[in-house]
Amino acid sequence: MKKTPASTAVLLKRATYASVGVALVLIFGKLAAWLLTGSLTVMASLVDSLMDAASSTINLLAVRWSLNPADEDHRFGHGKAEFLAGLAQASFISGSAFFLLVHAFERLRNPTPVSHVTTGLIIMTLAVAATLVLLAYQKLVIRKTGSLAIRGDALHYATDILTNLGTIAALLLAKCPGLNPAVAIIIDPVFAIIIAGYILFSAVRIGYEAGQMLMDHELPPEIREEIIRIARIPPQVRGVHDVRTRQSGQTMMIQLHLELEDHLPLVRAHGIAKAVEKEILRSWPGADVIIHQDPAELAKKTERSKTGA
Repeated sequence: MKKTPASTAVLLKRATYASVGVALVLIFGKLAAWLLTGSLTVMASLVDSLMDAASSTINLLAVRWSLNPADEDHRFGHGKAEFLAGLAQASFISGSAFFLLVHAFERLRNPTPVSHVTTGLIIMTLAVAATLVLLAYQKLVIRKTGSLAIRGDALHYATDILTNLGTIAALLLAKCPGLNPAVAIIIDPVFAIIIAGYILFSAVRIGYEAGQMLMDHELPPEIREEIIRIARIPPQVRGVHDVRTRQSGQTMMIQLHLELEDHLPLVRAHGIAKAVEKEILRSWPGADVIIHQDPAELAKKTERSKTGA
């Protein structure tokens, strides 16, 4: 399916609905496993799923909002709602990590044995399978849309896989008959501490990327280079300067100045700029492109005055 604003919107909405649905299923399954086993790592996984459900719901609302077209109050659209969702996700994930650390250290001080291990293992294995299916779909959507909000959602579901595998490992070791009882009883909180550390690391990474996008961070250098290459295609173009890029939700913002022959008629200059814009949109459909035309000699004089030459 060719990427268009309409197809992108459909993919993003489906991904957010799937995320919320899977999170709710995992919550009920892990709640049952925790009540049966009393395992701290199962509780850690449950808390993580509760955070997933909350952040996925915020994600759903933010993505729907970000897809709204520009209006009189938001002339550049609502795309940055995606990045706000990323910051909210980072906050939720950080909160769950600190919650787990507090309970893990408390369990180390007051160790408690784990029960109903087999039931817990079955439920956690099913949780891993459900999360893997969701992740596979989210990766497909990310590849087609590049959505930061869905990428953030996928990152904390990826941490779910680690959480669930750590929980399974802790349950298996707790059931291991040859293990020293003094060691077996602290495996559960130790695994919970490791899982919490990884969750916190993921939260910092998501928050940093969302913050960079909210600060209008320049897009990767290879995108800038390709824009310049496209802009130089018409033979009348003598140079390109002041290329600026940023991302606003699903919309790429591109601004640049074309240096054209000094005495080109305005109509021809406009036509060249529109041709460049068309080629840029061919590479990045749906981008917001602004092109300013400068007389080449005037641009050179301006550059010389800036450098003091």
